[in-house]
Amino acid sequence: MLGNAGTAQLIAIVLADGWKRYSPCRNIVHMYYAYMTNTSEKATGVRLDSESLRVLAHPLRARLLSMLRTGGPATATNLACELGSNSGATSYHLRKLETVHLVTDTGQGKGKRRLWRAATASHEFNPSDFVGDTTAEADLSWLRHHYILSLAGGFETWLDAEQSWPTAWRDAAGADDDVVTLTAVQARAMSMEIDEVVARYRSAGDSDPQARRMSIWRVLYPLDAQDPPRDGEQSMTP
Repeated sequence: MLGNAGTAQLIAIVLADGWKRYSPCRNIVHMYYAYMTNTSEKATGVRLDSESLRVLAHPLRARLLSMLRTGGPATATNLACELGSNSGATSYHLRKLETVHLVTDTGQGKGKRRLWRAATASHEFNPSDFVGDTTAEADLSWLRHHYILSLAGGFETWLDAEQSWPTAWRDAAGADDDVVTLTAVQARAMSMEIDEVVARYRSAGDSDPQARRMSIWRVLYPLDAQDPPRDGEQSMTP
């Protein structure tokens, strides 16, 4: 959280569909969003509590959920093949995700081969949801670090592949950064405005066969992270 006013860095990164199976997310007041395969579907979300956060904060489970959100329904065997795991472990962790309603069985599998899908398009939280719960705060820290590593991996994959893409796509994708001076309220308001822009374009290309899914990551953080505001500077007024 910023204090009454602070300097923050905003980084926006757009990736084309050339990188696959990484974890696209939208960070808007700590909302992590990964689009369903069909972006015209109504977006659904869930707010994480300490139990669902504990289950999700696991290397394989976090990747499984991201893959189901970006790649659509899949069996444990197919997911295991993509992740270099085994179907037994994958099935176990999918069932753990099911207990907190992050994934669900489609009921369309054949025999014992259950076909899984993401139960929602997104999950969200505020760090303030877990203040004082040391276990949940540790889980939250791990999960957010995991997402940043996913961002780095996905963008590196795009950079390695982009020379094979048409120049129009190479010019459209990329990374930008800027520095703004804001209060905490202003930072939240800016995030909400950017959210509205993304929402307008979310399904804009659905009917165009030339359209590709694009991943958008937005990271906003204080530049002076090692110098937090004093207690008297925590005002949320603009």
